[in-house]
Amino acid sequence: MDAAKYNIEENVMKTLNVVAAIIKKDNKILATKRGYGEFTDMWEFPGGKIENNETKEEAIIREIKEELDCVIEPTKFALDLEYQYPTFYLKMSCFEAIIKEGTPKLIEHNDAKWLTKQELDSINWIPADIQIIDYLKETMRD
Repeated sequence: MDAAKYNIEENVMKTLNVVAAIIKKDNKILATKRGYGEFTDMWEFPGGKIENNETKEEAIIREIKEELDCVIEPTKFALDLEYQYPTFYLKMSCFEAIIKEGTPKLIEHNDAKWLTKQELDSINWIPADIQIIDYLKETMRD
């Protein structure tokens, strides 16, 4: 018997369930530049994978503590998005948030910057995060 023929799992594309933080301060949002992986040196909204038995809000608070060493407070659910990458399928829940404690430190990223609505198109975003940019263009004040 051909084992590969019956291994259906092998042919199923991996789905990643993640969260992202749209961290706001003084009518600007925080963009972070990836320092690792497939999208190194592209910009993104910080966040990461949801762990077992963790709510999305708990996941985003934990991820930002791990990635930026600061404590955030999710203030509003922003949007859910899905994006098909060549090697995986992404499901991402995005939350607007504010920093409650600390100042962002670059632990997993190699740069960060605060952007106004007018500056959103000035950097090279990872593909899925373009949907968040579209959301911000509709909802951010000038």
